[in-house]
Amino acid sequence: MAKDTLKVSGATYTAAESGYFEKRKLKRAAGVWGLWGLAVGAVISGDFSGWNFGIDAAGFGGMLIAFAVLIVMYYGLIFSIGEMAAAMPHTGGAYSFGRAAMGPWGGFITGLAETVEYVATTAVIVFFSASYANGITSELLGVSLPSWVWWLILYALFIALNTAGAAISFKFAIIVSIISIAIILLFSAMAIFSGAFSWDALWNIAPDAGQTSFLPHGPLPILFALPFAMWFFLGIEELPLAAEESHNPVRDIPRAGLWARGTLIVTGLLVLFLNTGVLGADEMGVAGEPLLDGFRVIVGDQLAAVLALFALIGLFASLQGIMFAYGRNMYSLSRAGYYPKFLSLTGKRQTPWIALLAGALIGFFALVLVDVLGGADGVAGAIVLNIAVWGAVLAYFMQMVSFIILRRTFPNAKRPYRSPWGLFGAWAAAIIAAMIFVGFLLNETFQPAIVAIVVVYVVALLVFWFYGRHHLVLSPEEEYAISGGLHGDPESEGYGGEVEDELLAGDGRAGAQDATK
Repeated sequence: MAKDTLKVSGATYTAAESGYFEKRKLKRAAGVWGLWGLAVGAVISGDFSGWNFGIDAAGFGGMLIAFAVLIVMYYGLIFSIGEMAAAMPHTGGAYSFGRAAMGPWGGFITGLAETVEYVATTAVIVFFSASYANGITSELLGVSLPSWVWWLILYALFIALNTAGAAISFKFAIIVSIISIAIILLFSAMAIFSGAFSWDALWNIAPDAGQTSFLPHGPLPILFALPFAMWFFLGIEELPLAAEESHNPVRDIPRAGLWARGTLIVTGLLVLFLNTGVLGADEMGVAGEPLLDGFRVIVGDQLAAVLALFALIGLFASLQGIMFAYGRNMYSLSRAGYYPKFLSLTGKRQTPWIALLAGALIGFFALVLVDVLGGADGVAGAIVLNIAVWGAVLAYFMQMVSFIILRRTFPNAKRPYRSPWGLFGAWAAAIIAAMIFVGFLLNETFQPAIVAIVVVYVVALLVFWFYGRHHLVLSPEEEYAISGGLHGDPESEGYGGEVEDELLAGDGRAGAQDATK
């Protein structure tokens, strides 16, 4: 076999052309607070919109149980990916973990799930941000724009922000995360001291025959509430995608994940109890702008619109954070050849601007399509939200399977950080993710999202089978996997060069065998 090619698990790797990695550089700009801001910012919009549909499905009691279950899942998940991210400090994230544990097909399936998750999540946040923004301009200025115009405006603004440079992105994430937390704390104080909060309002959904006010529709709908309860945490797992833009990813990614998780548990509980107690569970379950509606109850329409200007910042925080995530996810898969290679070009500011633009175009047209097909019934946001959560659940499950496999097959790999929950945490997160997947299958309202995901996967897997797997590149994620965990830290080893030469010459395969004994 030629020295510049390598066949592994049915995939063919070709040496990168001269200057390949130089055209795909990222810039290290984040400390632990920047990573904390990125994680909190990516999630915080879930406190403003989306989560509340779970109350319609299962009542307040069912949503509370779903929240508790997800705390367990996200602790297991973040501990596990913290260990893997410290061992694999490169941009691939979930794709990288799946690739190391399950080969090119496992990496592609996991990475594609995360692409679906983040592109769809960005679209959901654009959808809710447009709803908030239009409500504000209607109340204050008497100006209302069509939804698709708001979508274009928001995508354009945040593509510009994310392509301006990593340092700007991380600073923005810190600022808007702090402001968003302040808004939630302000709402909480107003809800309590204004007297608008009512404990009885938490249970005002009329129970079905034979059921209770705690679980008005019985226990099974708790499964249906889980995808919406995920909105309190979905996105925190993006931290490994910032590995090549972090000054010290081995130390700071696990630490930022721990702090961000605690922050989000507190803000989630405040919103779950107080926003529902102000609005009432029955109305909360169908509210398109739950926090804004809560402000309206407390202070009236005009002042609520002013406060909503600040609440919109929470949505903007997540819009920036999740757009960052899909840009890096698509960048890493493109750099390795799974996606078209031009998507990973970074330009002068060392940001993956082409990947950011491509994800925005996909998200925009998905919103338009769903709005045309189902927007008349007001379900466009919920359908795209379900697509996002489905992608997340699959990515979570695949990452936990990867953790379990890597503990056994890569025993000699460096693990600077080890999950305090170990295999238990990975198994717990995997089982809960599987439960959510079952909930999707059992709930007829999720079927449009499932059909959309299946179509995407069928097309993508066929393209990978016939073309993609024959045109892969030895990126850091691939070097790590092929060498059995002995190569792949771009900060210390660089890109390509001697490491790539070793693997292409066959030394990497010997290293992989030694590492797995």
